[in-house]
Amino acid sequence: MKERGGSRAAVDERYAQWKSLIPVLYDWFANHNLVWPSLSCRWGPQFEQATYKNRQRLYLSEQTDGSVPNTLVIANCEVVKPRVAAAEHISQFNEEARSPFVKKYKTIIHPGEVNRIRELPQDSRIIATHTDSPDVLIWDVEAQPNRHAVLGATDSRPDLDVNGTDSDNIPNIPDLILRGHQENAEFALAMCPAEPYVLSGGKDKSVVWWSIQDHISGLGDSSKSEISPGASGSKHSKTANEKDSPKVDPRGVFHGHDSTVEDVQFCPSSAQEFCSVGDDACLILWDARTGTSPAVKVEKAHGGDVHCVDWNLHDVNYILTGSADNSVRMWDRRNLGPGGGAGSPIHKFEGHKAAVLCVQACIWSPDKASVFGSSAEDGFLNVWDHDKVGKKKNPNSPGGLFFQHAGHRDKIVDFHWNSSDPWTIVSVSDDGESTGGGGTLQIWRMSDLIYRPEDEVLSELENFKSHLASCTPRA
Repeated sequence: MKERGGSRAAVDERYAQWKSLIPVLYDWFANHNLVWPSLSCRWGPQFEQATYKNRQRLYLSEQTDGSVPNTLVIANCEVVKPRVAAAEHISQFNEEARSPFVKKYKTIIHPGEVNRIRELPQDSRIIATHTDSPDVLIWDVEAQPNRHAVLGATDSRPDLDVNGTDSDNIPNIPDLILRGHQENAEFALAMCPAEPYVLSGGKDKSVVWWSIQDHISGLGDSSKSEISPGASGSKHSKTANEKDSPKVDPRGVFHGHDSTVEDVQFCPSSAQEFCSVGDDACLILWDARTGTSPAVKVEKAHGGDVHCVDWNLHDVNYILTGSADNSVRMWDRRNLGPGGGAGSPIHKFEGHKAAVLCVQACIWSPDKASVFGSSAEDGFLNVWDHDKVGKKKNPNSPGGLFFQHAGHRDKIVDFHWNSSDPWTIVSVSDDGESTGGGGTLQIWRMSDLIYRPEDEVLSELENFKSHLASCTPRA
């Protein structure tokens, strides 16, 4: 891992220090060891609420070495409610063990590696995946049959020849296949908050836009009953040798990048507007109503490849980008006029020591529209608040940074805020460089003493101090 000190000893020392502080920093924390690395993690629907915890779907992947097929994993996750977990419990875990809070519910044998997972906001049981092919695959995860990866099986591939192959090893059939790229599209993927639209970017330098409106009702038919945490079998056992998936052609193909498109995102308030970033260091805004050429193109948005982008859900004027230049930049689209090289970021957030791989704005509350997270190859997940820029009390801390999650010991490839549980995050690291394989999934929520208004926190602490004093036996 690219780290501050660069040595494994420095990483281990930093990790040991972080672990000792878990009872102070976190309201809840769970560590889950992964046999195979996962390149993506996403929250699915919440399906059960109880007194002290909720149960919710979690989407992961298994990127294997070929000895077993690559898989898409649907897990059931128990999310402990705020101020429930005991401090001594959350800090006692074995890094090599699986968490009791994460249980595998269903396995889908995936045709190729799962590079990216995105859920449909209108129905999060329907997800899209990117693999090492030009296609985007759409899955109704509740309707798909539960499969078991078999040791020694042929590696799952989109071009798998199923003739004479054991059916246990055949990939599940996607419910839809979206076609339109001319070369592989591996990472850039988004689903629209307003309409059942899908956006993708690829090595062909294009951004492709689809509508699955004509098929979405059929996809949901098999999963309209209440989601159950019980058995995950299906009446429709679909495998690759039984039938072909329906194909969907794009509504539009957009050209403007000069290199691979690394990430895409819809405007939260308009299904016709979206943005993209790429290895050409450009940020491009598109408007499908005006054609397939860029509406706005920001050249040299960063000093390196731009890996990720997010559009603020609660204030659509703001866009975040993360780059190989180790920085996160915030843009106000009102400042981005038409024409090449337009605009400058309203702020540069510089706290990472290696390439930024993922950035995501707060999704649960308009009151927290200024909050966002970023993860990077340095193994840190930083939580920022733009409103805190210029108000920092620690001169050694980057402007806007108010929490740094240091629980991973290798690059954090993805994370996702939980829209059903404010301030709760799932994050995943690819531990190939640190341990030679596998990954680490962590689910965590920082202590509310960190993000609540300072006067509230001080008042609570003072009350607690008074309570302790009243409990102390008098001499």
